Amino acid sequence: MYKLINQTTIKLVQGDITKEQVDAITNAANEKLAGGGGVDGAIHRAGGPAIMKECDEIRNRQGGCPTGQAVITTGGNLPAGHVIHTVGPIWHGGNSKEPALLASCYRESLGLALRHGLSTIAFPSISTGIYGYPTPEAAAVALNAVKEFVDVNQGIEEVRFVLFDDATYQCFQEALSDLKS
Repeated sequence: MYKLINQTTIKLVQGDITKEQVDAITNAANEKLAGGGGVDGAIHRAGGPAIMKECDEIRNRQGGCPTGQAVITTGGNLPAGHVIHTVGPIWHGGNSKEPALLASCYRESLGLALRHGLSTIAFPSISTGIYGYPTPEAAAVALNAVKEFVDVNQGIEEVRFVLFDDATYQCFQEALSDLKS
């Protein structure tokens, strides 16, 4: 499923983000950029030690990556040339700025991609795993943030959401159907 918004294709696929052939994939990282489970662990395993080496350099330089922000590294052994690491919010019921922080993850990642001349980017469903963000709400925030970004910024040709399971895909499918072109 896809939708065209201001010359950017927003596309949904079900699969493994580590196999995507795009300019950059986005990692749902932690603030310490220390690797972890879920998408983060899969990306580090598939990409090899070059990604962690650059994460270590970023951590030594600036202490990590705050929630809602993003940093970029090599893609290592991945088909994607780069990994954009962004830190989503932990769900605390929705009254602790979670929607704003989650939207910031997508905006900051897209901005970083543009600044590095990257035109295709893949995202997982950020914060919906161990961080506990409800997937229907996260999907709406993600797609609205991407739409708002591409409405005012040129240069991103494709934003691909790579969703691991049927339930997550269905939530994003509903949110994309509700999104106004």
